Amino acid sequence: MLQLTHPSTTLTPKFVSLQESYEQCRQITAECSKTFYTGTLLMPEAKRRAIWAIYVWCRRTDELVDGPQAKYTTESTLDHWESTLESLFSGHPKDNLDVAMVDTLERYELDIQPFRDMIAGQRMDLHRSRYQTFEELKLYCYRVAGTVGLMSTVVMGMDTEINASPWMRSNPAIPPIPEAVSLGIANQLTNILRDVGEDARRGRIYLPLEDLELFDYTQEELLQGVIDDRWRGLMRFQIQRALKYYREAEGGISRLHPDARWPVWTALMLYRKILDVIVENDYDVFNRRAYVSKTRKLLYLPQALVRSQIS
Repeated sequence: MLQLTHPSTTLTPKFVSLQESYEQCRQITAECSKTFYTGTLLMPEAKRRAIWAIYVWCRRTDELVDGPQAKYTTESTLDHWESTLESLFSGHPKDNLDVAMVDTLERYELDIQPFRDMIAGQRMDLHRSRYQTFEELKLYCYRVAGTVGLMSTVVMGMDTEINASPWMRSNPAIPPIPEAVSLGIANQLTNILRDVGEDARRGRIYLPLEDLELFDYTQEELLQGVIDDRWRGLMRFQIQRALKYYREAEGGISRLHPDARWPVWTALMLYRKILDVIVENDYDVFNRRAYVSKTRKLLYLPQALVRSQIS
């Protein structure tokens, strides 16, 4: 006999356990961002779990406009996602993956604004596929990646011993906020350079059009995958810009909590290495995907450890 639920009865959704939710986040991170995942393994367990949860939320946000179902995404979709975000910050998960995110929000004093800014970045992707100037692109990079730096810094924590000396106590510790944003921008610029061909096949060009004009290289040639001296010059120019942001980011790592420096240095060095691979591939980002091999990743671990201890 069918039992009817009284209209006033509120059913509590059944989700997986907290441990299972974090495990799902770990698996997604490991599968979707191998370089980033390598860095997280060097963190203390609580921090790495929180970073996995944040990564998965960010990836799900990105996939609203870049994933398999992106063609169905509208402004209303993003409005609903932002409403779901507010529920998370109120302690109410909507699905299994949210369980880990809600727990992370309870453990760390994360601000909702960077999350909102990231959704604003997806709104940019929803309506435009070109950027005329670097300033326009920089805003996009902040929203979709610089925000990740802000989120992650809260989890990483600061070095409380920096101002331990009596002569330093009058100077409050300065969180590495600009440097965290710079690292996010550097990573996103690297993504853009690595994914030029993939984006072109979707009709997208993220390289600033003013830079294409500077090197007398056309949008049509980019969409056709033309590689010549003009293209190589344009790519060298873009790589140097990304490297500038990596250098800016380096200055903030020493202000992070000691247990966060090695993983952050590792992630920075491995991601920056993608730019070297692009050069090694003769700037062919149309037919070859630049990635760092497992062997190279292992070789960078001790180098990153040394950097984390001397800076």
